[in-house]
Amino acid sequence: MLVRDAMSTMILTIGPDHTLRQAARLMSARRIGAAVVLDADTSGLGILTERDILNSVGLGQDPDLETASKHTTTDVVFAAPSWTLIEAAEAMTHGGFRHLIVLDGHGPVGIVSVRDIIRCWAPARRESALAG
Repeated sequence: MLVRDAMSTMILTIGPDHTLRQAARLMSARRIGAAVVLDADTSGLGILTERDILNSVGLGQDPDLETASKHTTTDVVFAAPSWTLIEAAEAMTHGGFRHLIVLDGHGPVGIVSVRDIIRCWAPARRESALAG
């Protein structure tokens, strides 16, 4: 199975000036764990995850004053839609993260998460257990 089969094509994009509270509200409303941060001034692309927000709050930082730009990961590992789910899982395991932005030649086309991969693999494992 490929990343394109598992990824979510509904991408939440926010700007670098969104506060962490604004980002958290948007992520919570959509029941997702990451947002793509687009910085038009630098043509940059990054990711803000629930873990980034949690770390900030845990440090006692004010989510109404902290902006996405201060907590965005910009050294991002990207996946291609044609990657296998095993390649995506290996990249996540190697990098210690749970989300990959999926890029094609024109920009972000989706996000794949550990949850997406498990959702795809669980039925296959169940079917092989029943067949065995």
